[in-house]
Amino acid sequence: MSTTQAVIDRVDKESESYLEELKEYLRIPSISTDPAFKSEVLRCAAFVMDQMRRAGLETRLLEQEDAYPMVYGEWTEAVGKPTILFYGHYDVQPPDPLELWDNPPFEPTVVGDELVARGATDDKGQSFAHLKAVAAILSETGTLPVNVKFIVEGEEESGGAAIEKFVREDKGTLLSADAVFVSDSAMYAPGQPSLVYGLKGLAYMELKVKGPSRDLHSGSFGGAVTNPLNALASIVGSLRDAATGRIAIPGFYDDVVMIEDWERKEFAALDFDEESYRKEIGVPCVFGEEGYSTLERVWARPTCDVNGIFGGYSGQGAKTVLPSWGGAKVSMRLVPNQDPLKIEQLFRDHVIDIAPPGVEVEVQSHHGAAAVLLETEGPIVDAAMSAMEDVWKRPVRVREGGSIPIVSTFAEVLNVPILLLGFGLSDDRLHSPNEKFNISNFYGGIKAVVHFIDRLGSLSTDT
Repeated sequence: MSTTQAVIDRVDKESESYLEELKEYLRIPSISTDPAFKSEVLRCAAFVMDQMRRAGLETRLLEQEDAYPMVYGEWTEAVGKPTILFYGHYDVQPPDPLELWDNPPFEPTVVGDELVARGATDDKGQSFAHLKAVAAILSETGTLPVNVKFIVEGEEESGGAAIEKFVREDKGTLLSADAVFVSDSAMYAPGQPSLVYGLKGLAYMELKVKGPSRDLHSGSFGGAVTNPLNALASIVGSLRDAATGRIAIPGFYDDVVMIEDWERKEFAALDFDEESYRKEIGVPCVFGEEGYSTLERVWARPTCDVNGIFGGYSGQGAKTVLPSWGGAKVSMRLVPNQDPLKIEQLFRDHVIDIAPPGVEVEVQSHHGAAAVLLETEGPIVDAAMSAMEDVWKRPVRVREGGSIPIVSTFAEVLNVPILLLGFGLSDDRLHSPNEKFNISNFYGGIKAVVHFIDRLGSLSTDT
């Protein structure tokens, strides 16, 4: 029996204990965005550190002022062999609205093959699979064929400022590695893994349109002043062409990198049922920028969307009022070569320029991130692709419409392959009630990482 098969057998034998440990992890309400849960977030960091120690790693907390700690662990005794850095986060989204959960969000519940709990797939379950794979190998053999490092942070769901600062200041000293492995995404379909090689960037803006010094009676003042909500509606309506779906901010597309021919061919070859997609999200039709397919729009074309709009009276019944102000939140998902700071300025210039007379517009930037395109070839990528195929199928290459800001930072600072190989599924309801992670995918993820470490062990650092 091969060493790798012996480890896989150990994973099968100890699978129930792995699942119970994951349940214990999920019971900790590590909600980083809510200060009321500070003690629970810190308790979760302690849990992760204890799990790393039990696995056989040397551990420490990486702490910064006014930030939740990052948990670091390493095993670096494989001289002359590659080093893999595993990234994950132990914080979770708030569970609200609680009434929509079938069971308490922090009491993991098994429903068939699904483990339902907040954080099950985003990102406790997926990143815990990395650690259990290393633990299984060390438990079976006492050694590893490669060097491993782990950094698990506690602020991904509240901005990730601490790890961003740390990675840039560290400059690849403590975190030096030959590749970074991230599982915070979904497979393309059940049983069909995907290598995500592109993530969109982000520019998230808020605008406030201010008019009169107080709310006004709409009969006494209607027609005499500019209504801030009317002005806001015209500003928001100017952001996109309603007929073509094109973003109408001057200069917005100047730096956009076009989709490569090979990408369009691979996207078109994927098993994508647009009608099922439409029905699953409950819309009468799909719509977006002219000249591009749905997958191309979501994965590789920039977007501009209103995320919230507010102001005036929204209670029961009628209140005839001209509100003194109105506001909106707008996110723009960016593609490679679009500079978030430049896009923020273009947005700011446009909304101020388009505003009608009689109102004042304030524009605030909340946060941004650059888009990233990652390597899709090379020996380390091949080892990862083959490891996923050992468990499921050969991964398809896809982009992702979301953003993981630390990925672009890893790519920029460490300048090594970033492997975005998720074990989740698109129906895992992350950030929503009844978030889940398929238990079979949890075990499959552990085994895939075992195979990856074995395959990577055949490479030298020169490779």
